[in-house]
Amino acid sequence: MSLFGKNKMSLLGVDISSTSIKVLALGGSEQRYRVESYAVEPLPGNPVTERNITDVHVVGETIARAVKKSGTRVKTAACAVSGAAVITKVISMPSALSQDELETQIRLEADQYIPYPLEEVKLDFEVLGPSEREPDRVDVLLAASRNDNVEVLVAALETGGLIAKVVDVEAFALENAVGSMLRRGGGLDPGDTVAVVDIGATTTSLSVLRDLRVIYTREQLFGGRQLTEEIQRRYGLSYQEAGLAKRQGGLPDNYGPEVLDPFKETMALEVNRALQFFYSSSQVGAVDQVVLAGGCASIDGIAGLIESKCGTRVTVANPFAETPMAPGIKGQALKNDAPAFMISFGLALRSFD
Repeated sequence: MSLFGKNKMSLLGVDISSTSIKVLALGGSEQRYRVESYAVEPLPGNPVTERNITDVHVVGETIARAVKKSGTRVKTAACAVSGAAVITKVISMPSALSQDELETQIRLEADQYIPYPLEEVKLDFEVLGPSEREPDRVDVLLAASRNDNVEVLVAALETGGLIAKVVDVEAFALENAVGSMLRRGGGLDPGDTVAVVDIGATTTSLSVLRDLRVIYTREQLFGGRQLTEEIQRRYGLSYQEAGLAKRQGGLPDNYGPEVLDPFKETMALEVNRALQFFYSSSQVGAVDQVVLAGGCASIDGIAGLIESKCGTRVTVANPFAETPMAPGIKGQALKNDAPAFMISFGLALRSFD
């Protein structure tokens, strides 16, 4: 599903987080694709606050640097709005309607589900399949986001020299990525209820998928920035120095037991808390496994710790497992960054829609 445009062409997956820009281009086919190019570029300052772009110029310039670093020639892009900026609703419609009739009917009825004037939102829908309760009807997923949310992303991409062809929803990009991992034997079973926990710099998002469809999403304020700020405070470093030390090492011996381990414990508790919210609001029952995504998923030993806290199998996302790479790509570096590329990977897969 996209909120803005549908085109079958090569698309650069662009993930705009609060601390960095990640770009990824895939080639080949969905059955046998390869990584053509990728890059990660840190965002200077704070041009993205609580998932909202507040400085289009800085974000656009960072996108341009990431594109240049990646070496890609692809100029058309897919990006995504966060779940908090999107309203989704599953509605039931008569199955006899043609695609044009369905679109007309949905637009006539959309104001029942969208709490804004329709001229203020971007609206899209996807037919999920026959309704379980009414055989002569189909379930349709409706998604809408305020025009401002979409237009600021489009403007940032244009400032970075790209053309926005698809504006997706982060949860649906994750859905796309998990589906691809399943099809390629990524340690997931078709009937599993999977919880994807994406732990970024400032926000942790939980997306629960059943039969490869997102059935629940929730965001909470928690992320790797807390660890960076504790390193900064404890060792008298600048924020940039603390972030570099976190990734590259070289901190004093007490860093592990006194700083990193308490953060890992907090992280495990936050994941368990997010799952408990899901269990208390759902009739689905326990999830079969947890897939960790986002930059914090690369912390050594975190999967085992969360597994012990939650009592559920936990794996670290790697959308690039068994994936060939174009000459010149540093495979180990991409493997290290793999959990943080789930959204950009899901966006890049839109090239094959």
